[in-house]
Amino acid sequence: MADANKIKYGLKNCKYAVATIASNGSATYGTVKDLPGAVSLSLTAQGDTTPFYADNIVYYTSIANNGYEGSLELARIPEDFLKDVIGYAVGGNSLIYEDAGAAPIHFALLFQFEGDAKARRHVIYNCVATRPELASQTKGETIEPQTETINITATTIYNTALDKDIVKAYLNEGDTGYTSFIGTVMQPTT
Repeated sequence: MADANKIKYGLKNCKYAVATIASNGSATYGTVKDLPGAVSLSLTAQGDTTPFYADNIVYYTSIANNGYEGSLELARIPEDFLKDVIGYAVGGNSLIYEDAGAAPIHFALLFQFEGDAKARRHVIYNCVATRPELASQTKGETIEPQTETINITATTIYNTALDKDIVKAYLNEGDTGYTSFIGTVMQPTT
C-alpha cells in the first residue's frame, strides 16, 4: 500500500520531559509537561557525508548522523519550561530569576503534525535549548501577538534495548502505544 501522506501541517501536542542522562549515554525521563502555543518547529539534520574513492569511483560513502539543530517558536514559553530546562529559579521573595551559571538541562521533545494523514506523533530524545530572546513592542491600533523562540540542539541517546544510539522516533495512529505516546517518553525495544 502506498504511503497516504502527501503533505503535513498543523503542529500540535507539543510537550517536553526532562531527561537524566546516565554515564553510558542512555536516558530516563521525568513527567511529560505541556508546551502550549506551538507556532512552528524547524529542525535541520546535522552531519557530514564523506565519500571514499577507490578504483577511480566513489567506492563507499559514510554518513554521520549528528542529530538536529533548529528552533521552536511558541506563543509564550511556559514558566515551568523556563525553570525545568532553561535554568530559571525562584528566590525566597518569589522573584523568578535567570541563573547565569545554570548548566544545560537535557529534555525530550514530543509533538504531532495535525495534517499528517497518519497523525504521526514524534519524540526527539536528547535536546538542549538556548535562552529565548527578550523582545516586545508597543501596542498600536491593533494588537500584534509577539512570539518567543528557543533554539534547540538534538543529539543521540544510547538505547540499551537496541544496543545503539538513537535520535528520534514516531508512531502512526493505530499503532500499539499511540494513545499513551504523547504522555510518556516511549523508547524502542528489541
